[in-house]
Amino acid sequence: MKPAILMVDVDGVVVRPANPLGWSAEIERDLGIPAAALQSRFFQVHWADVIHGRAGLRERLAGVLAEIAPHVSCETLIRYWFHGDAELDANLLTQIATVRATGVAVHLATVQEHERAAWLWNDLGLRDHFDDMHYAADLGASKPSQAFYAAVEQRVGRRGSAIAFVDDSERNVQAARERGWQAALWTSGASLPTLLPALMHPSGEVV
Repeated sequence: MKPAILMVDVDGVVVRPANPLGWSAEIERDLGIPAAALQSRFFQVHWADVIHGRAGLRERLAGVLAEIAPHVSCETLIRYWFHGDAELDANLLTQIATVRATGVAVHLATVQEHERAAWLWNDLGLRDHFDDMHYAADLGASKPSQAFYAAVEQRVGRRGSAIAFVDDSERNVQAARERGWQAALWTSGASLPTLLPALMHPSGEVV
């Protein structure tokens, strides 16, 4: 069945960090923030609340920075983070444009908090390439929870069989398949028509 909507993950698919080791690999050298402390004091403690929309990014980040790096503002760290994790996959965007031009809606389905979601959509310009974005903090659920996929289906008014999906996490792909989505694991340099044959016209054209 040809999908009506193609859902695409963001991090690791459309967007990747400029540093292959991750956006925070050089954060201690660049900003004087101990990476291990940021991980243990912020991400391990607060991230679940932030990513599910139960708390604001700056609300939780400010207190942690005051303890581990009082010389760094939330604004400085957020700018460093967002800009350091914003390298677009131009080849994939070209493929997406081809699919979108045939009338298949192309949406983002991603685990983001509110502020980075808005930055990706508006500042990085993903709104120019996609028709909509569905993200964890807005839905109150994250991948690979079935609640995430169910909420997306409700938003778009489509059953899983009408949705194609690419993600770089096997767990997320498997969860989508369990929901009935036409899901495929994304790897760098992959081809959407190869991964999702339902996007292919019998003549070989992407439709």
